[in-house]
Amino acid sequence: MQRLPYGSWPSPIDAALAAAHDGRPEYVGFVGDEAWWTEPRPTEGGRRTLVRRRADGEEEPLLPAPWDVRSRVIEYGGQPWAGTVVDGRPLVVFVNFADQRLYRYEPGSDPRPLTPVSPVGGGLRWVEPQLQVERGEVWCVLEEFTGDGPTDVRRVLAAVPLDGSAAQDRDAVRELTDGRHRFVTGPRISPDERSAVWLAWDHPRMPWDGTELVLAQVAEDGTLRETRTLAGGPDESIAQADWAPDGSLLYASDRTGWWNLYRDGVPLCPREEEFGGPLWKLGQRWFAPLDSGLIAVVHGRGATALGVLDPETGEVVDAAGPWTEFASTLAVHGERVVTVGASPRSAYEVVELDTRAGRARVIGAEHEDAVDPAYYPEPQIRTFTGPAGRDVHAHIYPPHNPHCVSPGDELPPYVVWVHGGPTSRAPLVLDLEIAYFTSRGIGVAEVNYGGSTGYGREYRGRLREQWGVVDVEDCAAVALALADEGTADRERLAIRGGSAGGWTSAASLAATDVYACGTILYPILDLAGWGSGETHDFESQYLETLVGPLAEVPGRYAERSPAEHADRITAPFLLLQGLDDVICPPAQCERFLERMEGRRVPHAYIAFEGEGHGFRRAETMIRVLESELSLYAQVFGLNPRGVPTLELTK
Repeated sequence: MQRLPYGSWPSPIDAALAAAHDGRPEYVGFVGDEAWWTEPRPTEGGRRTLVRRRADGEEEPLLPAPWDVRSRVIEYGGQPWAGTVVDGRPLVVFVNFADQRLYRYEPGSDPRPLTPVSPVGGGLRWVEPQLQVERGEVWCVLEEFTGDGPTDVRRVLAAVPLDGSAAQDRDAVRELTDGRHRFVTGPRISPDERSAVWLAWDHPRMPWDGTELVLAQVAEDGTLRETRTLAGGPDESIAQADWAPDGSLLYASDRTGWWNLYRDGVPLCPREEEFGGPLWKLGQRWFAPLDSGLIAVVHGRGATALGVLDPETGEVVDAAGPWTEFASTLAVHGERVVTVGASPRSAYEVVELDTRAGRARVIGAEHEDAVDPAYYPEPQIRTFTGPAGRDVHAHIYPPHNPHCVSPGDELPPYVVWVHGGPTSRAPLVLDLEIAYFTSRGIGVAEVNYGGSTGYGREYRGRLREQWGVVDVEDCAAVALALADEGTADRERLAIRGGSAGGWTSAASLAATDVYACGTILYPILDLAGWGSGETHDFESQYLETLVGPLAEVPGRYAERSPAEHADRITAPFLLLQGLDDVICPPAQCERFLERMEGRRVPHAYIAFEGEGHGFRRAETMIRVLESELSLYAQVFGLNPRGVPTLELTK
């Protein structure tokens, strides 16, 4: 056992290894009796490919580079593919990221476009495809730009011919709805094919604030008629809806303060835990009805489990296994359930549950330890006390290396990690980016601050008009508590986060003296600019709930924006930005840096060509991690091995 200062411990988890394991399988589905899903390829420009698991258990990646199975609808995308079996062969439709066209694909042949390219604005985009083979169509959500501005857009349900007749003809796309709602999810068709349901909402609401559950009749000619709202509203979020095999309608609503399941309006399992979540991507699924009448569910409070709900008794039986977190993607075939699960000892992998045998197993993207798992951090699930006595949930990852300890009574440096959203949550799973730091002797604290999901609507609502206050206070409370109890070095605390987490990181540097430095990734820095046209349509009015209406409280926007208070920032920082980011555009960083000029605060700004909101390329992630570690090394007086020195300017 070596005695070495924190931050200098030798580790086999380098930045390249962490980057190679970034991302996770998503969007599981069945094509016949085969499980299919999408998988990331960080070393191939960050694209996502389609993978099938054949009957013999072999995994077969499909669609070689440059195909990239990913939708840009509402910029965060959603379910990008669907498949079935026709005449004994798979028939798949998918969205290609580069041109956002919908393609028809049969393995063994080249993909053929089904939709045209539009020269207007962001063009035509598609998500949540559902094959209607008997009609010769694929039904999905169409996002169509009507001008060059980010909010010049409409969204409708649409039917695309499977014969390719719309590939060059926009008029051949049949619109199913009239665009009365700003946002819609894909339609779910009833077992008798006579009804369809979907979710809808309008500005300034976000889908976790309030949605409507819409029902329509499907006429013989394939049109939707007699449209009406069944449930939901401004203060009730319905996260998902689907039909049971018997024709009853299932949906997840938070009308009681928790997303619980309902069947035809009757609660099935009333609990103070979540059976749904924030709809950041269209097509997320937290439940799926089985042929037997049982319902597969992803549920939990602060973490998620995979279970099977008996709607007659309200009993949930959870799947046994090592997984402690399941993603909001589910597919069922007969009595088989496929999803994506992970744990603090394993990254996300494709998991199948046989509900008859009660046995769960990994069937795809199986986790393999790239290094000795003794280097993985050992997380602690903790609840801290924040201002006014409120609970603040966090995951604490102390420094951990099987071959190193610190000398004497030295306390370790800690970095507070702030998740994005802000309506999101840090899952308790193996993340080699966290292990990159902890295995070198730097602790990490992931804070699920007030406003995070997984703890009910009341906890989520703490951030209403308090963004830049509650999130900043809660993160500081955790950091200071760790220092007060002797877990962390008070003089060596840092904060880092991306997107909304980048906002909280920058706002924390401007509003507190808690942190010695910070890493700010693709952030919001100027609320007034972001709230008046500098972002995409989906979140263009999000600040009305997070901060308040700009016209009514302009002073609040100015007071909380780091860009307006560059003079308050004295701690060194690293600013990282994708130049193709349309959600948090580079202009935000550029204005912020202009106001930092002459302040003599050590900092670095790295902008990445070809990267958008959230970095996907391995070479980008390597540079990000090494630069971040170099920042901490310089500020905290650490001596990590083999890390290029980040040049800080003043």
